[in-house]
Amino acid sequence: MAERRRKLWGWGYEDQQAPAAEVERAGRAAREHLGFGPAEVERPVCPEDLRLPAPRLEPPASLAAICRSDPYERASHAYGKAYRDLVRAFRGRFDHPPDVVAHPGDERDLEQLLEWCADTGAAAIPFGGGTSVVGGVEPRVPHQAVVTIDLKRLNRVLEVDPVSRAARIQAGATGPELEEQLKRHGLTLRHYPQSFELSTLGGWIATRAGGHFATLHTHIDDFVESVRAITPSGAWESRRLPASGAGPSPDRLLIGSEGILGVITEAWVRVQEPPAFKESAAVLFEGFEQGGAAVRALAQSRLFPSNCRLLDPGEAALTNAAPEGRALLVIGFEGPAPVGGPMARGLDLCRDHGGEPRERRGESEGAWREAFLRAPYLRDTLVAAGILAETFESAVTWDRFETFVREVRERTEAALPGEARVTCRLTHVYPDGAAPYFTVLSPARRRAELEQWDEVKEAASDAIAAAGGTITHHHAVGRDHRPWYDGQRPGAFAAALRAAKAAVDPAGILNPGVLIDP
Repeated sequence: MAERRRKLWGWGYEDQQAPAAEVERAGRAAREHLGFGPAEVERPVCPEDLRLPAPRLEPPASLAAICRSDPYERASHAYGKAYRDLVRAFRGRFDHPPDVVAHPGDERDLEQLLEWCADTGAAAIPFGGGTSVVGGVEPRVPHQAVVTIDLKRLNRVLEVDPVSRAARIQAGATGPELEEQLKRHGLTLRHYPQSFELSTLGGWIATRAGGHFATLHTHIDDFVESVRAITPSGAWESRRLPASGAGPSPDRLLIGSEGILGVITEAWVRVQEPPAFKESAAVLFEGFEQGGAAVRALAQSRLFPSNCRLLDPGEAALTNAAPEGRALLVIGFEGPAPVGGPMARGLDLCRDHGGEPRERRGESEGAWREAFLRAPYLRDTLVAAGILAETFESAVTWDRFETFVREVRERTEAALPGEARVTCRLTHVYPDGAAPYFTVLSPARRRAELEQWDEVKEAASDAIAAAGGTITHHHAVGRDHRPWYDGQRPGAFAAALRAAKAAVDPAGILNPGVLIDP
């Protein structure tokens, strides 16, 4: 059976590409809905018209069977899924694709690949689902050959411990793949980032991905029991334990390491039974600040809602989720026992802050989730229609929250034309703070989209740093966030990280330029 191929640009698979006439209609409608003037809806480059630079190295005979250098394979591993990635791929601009794409079938293959890269001086870039939005998998490595290591063949649930409720899963398993295999055991990981359909367990761990839960288990960190990786200096595997106080955690150093310390091959993760009871509701507020006060009360109540997404009036209006001018909170609870009690107390807290409950029985959460997972597909249409569509996120303590959102919004808007929109929602909440997530929609400057993106990215990131937030809450650092990450971390920690990399990757071949300089 032929392998189902990912789209060369954009989100999803080739067989999901909408007909050109449908994209044109949707693109025109999107510009009209956003209040942007009419513009041409462009078509992407044809795969047959790709012209890539010649590969700079060839694999040895011992690895040839698991390596490919054809144009589709190289181009489809050249970028992640940030706006600037989509624009370049849309136009067929692949200036620095990987020279070789390798598909190891086991750890021995991986060890041989790393040995080959070290011997030839080639960079080795781990690749999971290719969904990075921060340049984390892009071969932006000047004057160096690149081997991208695609882990999708390592996609099995290897072992399930029903007594401890844990599972050993290979790093290349996508969200749907691992959930389908866990379902056979009556279990679920229940970690749902927006990229769930295409992203992988190894990618989630390497980037400290945020997932389904708005409170408590907000990141993949909270599910990891132990991790195994292959480094140029040997295997790195932590002991499987529920918790440990034995010095700095070897797991924590790999979680968020973004491929610079080793290639994650598998992990033991905590799993659970699917929730027997779920309930959700929508609550309207007069404004985002009022809703924010209610969310803070919920986060500090110890009710621990599974979903607590607050949309500002602009974002709620974009999807017709709320009346004009109203903020919308989608709140949900789930668990093994009925959750009507926590929901009732949560709605009372919302009423105390001026909230007006609107729906029950799960309709609101279902509609929100569908829009959430469809957003990456919609962005493809926006790119074709000449609309800059980008997101950035952060986290900040409650004492800075209102000032932070206002200042970041204002400074981002100042870098955009007057008709542009900057909206905000809260994705995750904590007793001491929240994670604001901003969306930018603006008419694109055709053929100058990358320069426009650079201006907006710099303005937003400078504003985040100045207002006291983190440069990223769950999108990772990659190459795009490096300048602000360097300013955020302690200098002594940066030196320690460089020393750790030197110990396990002495030739510096693993994902050069991410987190630390080559």
